[in-house]
Amino acid sequence: MLMTFVVFAIYGLFAAAVRDHVISRPRIMLWMRRSFAAAFVALGAKLALAER
Repeated sequence: MLMTFVVFAIYGLFAAAVRDHVISRPRIMLWMRRSFAAAFVALGAKLALAER
């Protein structure tokens, strides 16, 4: 259990560092927003065109 906690703590520290890196760059945020929007559009199209 302690080992799992240590691993998750390291994951958390890494994620915080990546978050700070990403948020500080507007160009990366724009790319991520567009990517998520395109993914939702694609999923919506797939759902709309799905047959029962």
